[in-house]
Amino acid sequence: MIASKSNPRFWRRVKSSEHETLFTTAYQSSFATFRYCPEVYIGESGHLIRTCHGYRHRSNNKLHEWVKASINDVIVPVEVLHLQKIFPDVNKHHERFDHQYIPAVVELCLQVGVDVNDRSTSSSLITPPFPDYGLKLIARQTMTAWEELRSGVHKLLCVHPARVCKFCKEVQVGPSWHRARACGVLKDESSHCWKRALVEDLVPSNVVWSRRHQDTRVLVDQGRKYYGHAPAVVDLCSKAGALVPSKYFCMMKVHGFTAPRESSL
Repeated sequence: MIASKSNPRFWRRVKSSEHETLFTTAYQSSFATFRYCPEVYIGESGHLIRTCHGYRHRSNNKLHEWVKASINDVIVPVEVLHLQKIFPDVNKHHERFDHQYIPAVVELCLQVGVDVNDRSTSSSLITPPFPDYGLKLIARQTMTAWEELRSGVHKLLCVHPARVCKFCKEVQVGPSWHRARACGVLKDESSHCWKRALVEDLVPSNVVWSRRHQDTRVLVDQGRKYYGHAPAVVDLCSKAGALVPSKYFCMMKVHGFTAPRESSL
């Protein structure tokens, strides 16, 4: 039952629904600072909060230069080395181009027994799961799929091993480890320093600034302590009409104070 809750169908469902939500919202757009930093903002225009650290964190507290975002800016892709068998030989660094990298969630599901040749799974990977019922319904379904995905991955990680490098965030699913890619953080290109992976390592929440109805049209730097945050998918779906689960209310500061007028100027 756990595998059915988090398998390639749900991953495809989230990605397909998110794609439709992004490109059918004519009056709302997702913006991201591709050029200088990875921060994302969901809204008609970018915010004015000085949180850009520049390329490789070479500057501090700069204004962002916003460009149009894509689905991969909202749902951050995490790929892992695909294992043909659960206990393979240790992969060497010079063999890194001989192996395939696939989404971490898909690899996790394959290792717990999901059959990619199953007709119900393969058909859902080809046929778009959402007809055009309206943006609000798509947003609700996307929110539901997102919560089911993260919940399913959490259950799978309780019974199946996965590791993440604490330095470079490389993820490896399975009981073995690899040396196919050296750790890029350390200058000597040494091996990874593995630790137990969590849901956030496989399915990043990608937290963004969230504009509330009591906030000004454009978020400004002086009011940053009053503004809330939310995962990018949650914020996108809420702006498209979906109800936000109550567990995010504290993070989003739903009932928080409004920034003073002088902070909004």
